[in-house]
Amino acid sequence: MTPLLGWYADAARDLPWRRPDFHAAFGAWGVLVSEFMLQQTPVNRVIPHLDAWLARWPTPRAMAAASTADVVQQWANLGYPRRALWLHRAAIEVVERHGGTVPRDVDALLALSGIGDYTARAVAVFSYGDHHPVVDTNTRRVLARVIEGRAQPGPPSRRDLTLMAALLPEDPAEASVLNAAAMELGATVCTARSPRCETCPLAGTCTWLAAGKPDTGDTRRRQATYEGSDRQARGAVLRILRDAAPTAVPRVAVLPEWPDTRQRDRAIDSLIADGLAEADGEGLSLPR
Repeated sequence: MTPLLGWYADAARDLPWRRPDFHAAFGAWGVLVSEFMLQQTPVNRVIPHLDAWLARWPTPRAMAAASTADVVQQWANLGYPRRALWLHRAAIEVVERHGGTVPRDVDALLALSGIGDYTARAVAVFSYGDHHPVVDTNTRRVLARVIEGRAQPGPPSRRDLTLMAALLPEDPAEASVLNAAAMELGATVCTARSPRCETCPLAGTCTWLAAGKPDTGDTRRRQATYEGSDRQARGAVLRILRDAAPTAVPRVAVLPEWPDTRQRDRAIDSLIADGLAEADGEGLSLPR
């Protein structure tokens, strides 16, 4: 994996959370917010939202003081809006448990709302320079092909962390770069559908490429189509509530034209259950 270090120095995309001025301004909080937003959301959609979010709430303490309605409103159309609630709760926990400073310890990070193995280690490595494996979907695909000779990775497991940990240099700074480089390779070269093996810096050592790029199957869970899904209905309801905020909308006026009324009602009920909407009499609004 050593060739990745030189490749990354030349090929890394210029992304806000990789810039020194970003870290100087927002520190671990900026990295934490960016990682929440990047979960299942493309980079080009995240960047303008991240800029606006950190301009409004540049510290955990600033965000902890915000209302839930403001947080859901600011999340806008990023998708999977429960992430906004988790990030808000995490900010409150950072203030209450850590005096407003995002913790460095992985276990302390894992104890915050909405944070799993990847995000906790990403903050510890990319903010604090600690030595940990950082494994996202892109890294897992690189590991599956280069090390195991498989076309696609299997379901996420602790084994992914073990594999990546064994490849990291001892130097924490180099290990941080290698973590980032593996993710970048998976995102831009070793992609899921159209890998550009001819430009890959690991082509000479890739087990899958050496075997002739066999189709070894794909056991990844498929995401349901968005069009016509409950997710689409939830998004449409939230859009109406955001547009009307802080005014409540009569329930009968929420998507009256939706083709599947049971799906619409299910979407409304699930948003209320998730804490993303409130019912007050016959009206609906963002949570207060």
